[in-house]
Parts: sequence; C-alpha cells; structure tokens
Amino acid sequence: MMTKKLSIQSLKISIFLVFVWWAAPVAATPPEEPIRCGGGGANCTITNSIGVFPDRSICRAASAVYPSSEAELVAAVATAVAAGRKMKVATRYSHSIPKLVCPDGDDGVLISTKNLNAVVGVDAAAMTMTVESGVTLKQLIGAAADAGMAVPYAPYWWGLTVGGLLGTGAHGSSLWGAGSQVHDYVAGLRIVTAAGAGDGYAKIRVLENGNPELDAAKVSLGVLGVISQVTLKLQPMFKRSLRYVTRNDSDLGDLAGSFGRLHEFADLIWHPSERRVVCRNDDRVSLNTAGNGLYDFYGFRSTTQLVVSALRTQEETQESLGDADGKCINGRLTSFALTTLAYGLTNNGAIFTGYPVIGYQNRMQASGSCLDSPNDGRATVCPWDYRVKGLYYHQTTFSIALSVVKNFITDVQKLVALYPKSLCGLDLYNGILMRYVTASTAYFGKQEEALDFDITYYRSKDPQTPRLFEDILEEIEQMAIFKYRALPHWGKNRNVAFIGAIDKYKNANKFLKIKTMYDPQGLFSSDWTDQILGLKDGLIIEKDGCALEGLCICKEDAHCAPRKGYLCRPGKIYKEARVCTKV
Repeated sequence: MMTKKLSIQSLKISIFLVFVWWAAPVAATPPEEPIRCGGGGANCTITNSIGVFPDRSICRAASAVYPSSEAELVAAVATAVAAGRKMKVATRYSHSIPKLVCPDGDDGVLISTKNLNAVVGVDAAAMTMTVESGVTLKQLIGAAADAGMAVPYAPYWWGLTVGGLLGTGAHGSSLWGAGSQVHDYVAGLRIVTAAGAGDGYAKIRVLENGNPELDAAKVSLGVLGVISQVTLKLQPMFKRSLRYVTRNDSDLGDLAGSFGRLHEFADLIWHPSERRVVCRNDDRVSLNTAGNGLYDFYGFRSTTQLVVSALRTQEETQESLGDADGKCINGRLTSFALTTLAYGLTNNGAIFTGYPVIGYQNRMQASGSCLDSPNDGRATVCPWDYRVKGLYYHQTTFSIALSVVKNFITDVQKLVALYPKSLCGLDLYNGILMRYVTASTAYFGKQEEALDFDITYYRSKDPQTPRLFEDILEEIEQMAIFKYRALPHWGKNRNVAFIGAIDKYKNANKFLKIKTMYDPQGLFSSDWTDQILGLKDGLIIEKDGCALEGLCICKEDAHCAPRKGYLCRPGKIYKEARVCTKV
C-alpha cells in the first residue's frame, strides 16, 4: 500500500515538473569557467562540466594561461618545457568526464584554448575550412553555413571545441561515407609540441594527409601537445528530412545490425524497461526541398533551477526509499513528453506541426541553446550545472562491433526480463542513445563498424551509497567491456571501462612511439593518461565502496556496501561479472 501511495504521489509531482521543464524559458545562466585560480592566475583548480571527476578528486595546477594566438601558445609551451613543468590542455566548457585535463601534482600548467577561437580561412574550391582549436562546434557549423558549406557529421552537443572533440574521438551517427567521426574529416592540423633547447623548447608540427603522425594526432587524448589549428574537409550545404518512429524492441538485435545502412543519419533511442525503441529515420534531401526545420533538443535547453532541483530531490527520494515503481512512472512520463514534443524539433523554428521535419544541415545536426543565453542569476541553467542542485550522474559509453551487437542486446534483454524495472531510471535521461560509427584510420579511433551505446544514470552525492539495481548496470558495463570487447569512449566512462583498453587498438604501439617522439619527457602526460594507456598501474582503486563508483570491480563485500545489504556477487547473465547485489 505504501509503494502504491508513493507511486501515485510520484505521478502527480512528475506530471507537474516535466510539464514545467519542457515549457522552460529560453534565458539561462551559462556555465562558469572550468578553471578557477587565485590572484595573479596562480593556485588553480579545474573541473569538468558536471563538477566532479570519476574518483571525486580535486585537480590542481600552479597556474593557467590563455593564449590568443599560435605565437602565444608556442611561448606558453616553451616556458613550461624549459621549467620541466607538466601541462594539460583545457577547453571552454570542459566536457570530458575522465581526468584528461588534470596535470600531476600541484605544479602543473593549464593551457586554455578558450581564446584560440578564430576561423583562420576558407577554401571554397577545396571545400575546406581551417579553424583554431578552441572554436566550438556551434561556431564551426555556423561559419561553414555562412560559406555555403556543411560539416557532414558531428556530435549532437555544440558546446564541444574542435580540439576537444578530436582529442576524445567525438562523433555523430552514420555508417555512410567516411562515417560519423569528425576526426576522419581532418585534412591537416598544426600541433605545438615540446622540443629541445636548440628549438626553443617548443615547435610547431604541420601534419597533412599521408603523414602517419596525423593518425596519432587526430585522436590524441591531449598527450602529444596542443593542437593549434585544424583543417576540415566539408561538403556543400544540404538539407535533412527527419522522422522519429517508435516500435517494440522485440527485434532490436536484428534491427540494430541493419538500420544504420537504411538511413544516413540513423540512430536509435532504446528504453529497455519500456520494451520499446525510437528509430531516427534521417536522410539527406536536396536543397530545394521545402522546409526550414530546427532541432533544439529539450535536454540541452535552459531549465529553471526550481525544476531541476525538484527533479533531483524526487529521484534521490525514490532511490532512498527503493521506489522502483516511482522511477518507472517518471521514466515513462519523461520519454512520453520527449516523443510527444518531438525531442525539440520544430518545422519552422517555432512550433512542431508534424513529421517529417526538413531543414538545413546547420539547423538540424547539433544543439545546446542553454550555453548561449544571457546571465539571469541562475534562475535558469543547463540542467547539469553543478552550481545548483541539478542532474548528477555517471556516464558509461562504449562501442560494440556490429558483428556481435545482436548478442549484446539479447543479453541486456535477458537481464530486463529477469528484472523488468531495473532500467527504468535510464528513461529519466532519455534512455540509451545508440549511434553508428565506422572503422577509422586514427590509431585511437574505432577499429571496425560498431554501434555506440551512451548510458547516463543516477549517481549519489555520497560515494558509499548504492543505487537501485546497482548490479544490473554494473553487469551491463562489464559484459560490454570484457565479453564483447567494447571500445570505451575516451571522453566519458568510469575507470572500469578503461581496463585493458589499450590492447584493443591494433596501432597502439605506433601511437606510443609518436608520443615518445613528440614528448620524450612526458610533460603532456599524467598518471591518469599513463594508466589508461597501459604504461602505469593504478587505474583500479581498491577501497571500501570502490565498485559503487566504477573505480574497481568488486572482489570482496567491502568493495560494495555491506552495511546497506549490497554484497559482491556474480552477474545474473554474464556469470564472469562481479557486481554489487542487494541480498
């Protein structure tokens, strides 16, 4: 009876909150600078966009510099090299979740690309554009459109910088052409690396297609140097026609293997506990096709602080009370609202009147309007802004080869059949986003055609507090990484996803040789990057509660939360998994 009352109350609150969320105003307070320093630009800290790294550590540096030209960038690198100081590159919004931006110790230097944000040149005949590495994806898309060109494929969030998205291998969704990874459209780049005294302690390396070093620099994890400029191969402007279609997920395993070949910009949004999948039927159409559609995704719009705080409080309450029914109600309501409101699509930039939505590529491929609104004193914010009580989450993101993806999906469906409510919480974060990627020439790019699974889910503010159905998501994570040898997304994930990652890249040794050549002292590296590259131990942190945060795979009950009834046990389907199960 108590559970029923809780669920009814959840429904009433959720209907109100979700309605207010999707009707939120367009003004917002932009995110704050990720680097914060004391007087004179010294004694700095850096965080990411959600305000916390996977291990909850605070990353420090002695100083930060903001070069506004390549010459200033060279000088900054040279000064650090001459002093033997560690360096890390920081982007405008710091959207990588792992500790890629953290130098070792307190004596490092943070080099921000915030002011390296100019369009250097456009070659209309060659269909290329050269930009500085701090240019955001929104700026790039807009500048290309102004020149009558289009960025063919891109991530869906426009707050990434060109250097940042190359550094982590960010991508959109497509199996067509050269695929959806932006780095596969790089025609050349300029990178500032360490050098000896004879070269002034820093040098500019100019890399073009045909140079094998470019295949290392295109996905560099920031350990080779600082990318100064990037030249991208673009395409003539085109339009897209998009229609979302919802269907039962009973044949998702078969569908996932073929759907990416049916539509150029296909992706899938999977709601496993709802037993349904939303298919993105999205194709290129000619410029003379009528339509001026716009995609302004609701999840990337500004939201009132009151609403995001209430939603977070509600989820915390449901977690603490074990109210799985309430989470399922909220999840269904959230996904219903998104599908009903077409995820933020409008046919004319103002209202949604029906499918298909047809619009120019620059208006359809990415969004993030909460970044660009005037400051309103945090009355409204990006939903994950850590300065308010808003979304606070883990992300687990990996790519599984198309040749075995059906088997993985089937295994997940078996788990859901055993525990139907176990993945309802994912629906509060728009389910599992599944995007298509192709094999890349980049040494740390995708190794074969694959489907990328992007899973966002609740994280407790208390690292010792387990989640509802903690074991199910842990089993999915381990099953993907170990049974199906999934590749981790370099800019997302918890520590567990990077175990053995380096062994999954056939050209890893070539990358490491170039790393040694570019940075023999390892000044652009850190303990964290050496750990994920297999050069140092320490990636897995075994301590009480470590499995709850993805810092380890549990070996003993203390790695879970034994006082709260969560003990280390084998997986339900993937028996090799070791997960924190409530017993």
